[in-house]
Amino acid sequence: MPLTQVSMRRGKPAAYRKAVLNAIQLALRETFEVPPRDFFMTINEYDEENFLYSPDYLDIARGDDLLIIQLTVSQTRGLKQKQALYLRLTELLAQSPGVRPDDVFINLVEVARENWSFGHGLAQYA
Repeated sequence: MPLTQVSMRRGKPAAYRKAVLNAIQLALRETFEVPPRDFFMTINEYDEENFLYSPDYLDIARGDDLLIIQLTVSQTRGLKQKQALYLRLTELLAQSPGVRPDDVFINLVEVARENWSFGHGLAQYA
């Protein structure tokens, strides 16, 4: 059960934002075996003065199309699956909506399965 939060500069059209979310969901389905109806996603848009980043950390040339993608996931996947997710997500975003690989920043936050409640005040995965 990933919880997806995307941060980006304000100003992209709705179709672009939708393509970003679609690429993330497809990458999660392909690499993390996420079920088709398991998606909870938000996009937060920021004005230039509220969206700061290093343009060259680790010698990666980032630009104003940077996407900061934070995925909160259950702590059940190994390194190879994570690496597959990073690569596939970057490939899909390059295809549509055309994000340069240098502008894809991904952060996984892993939590224990009992740390999810999907409603009704229950811990469905506990």
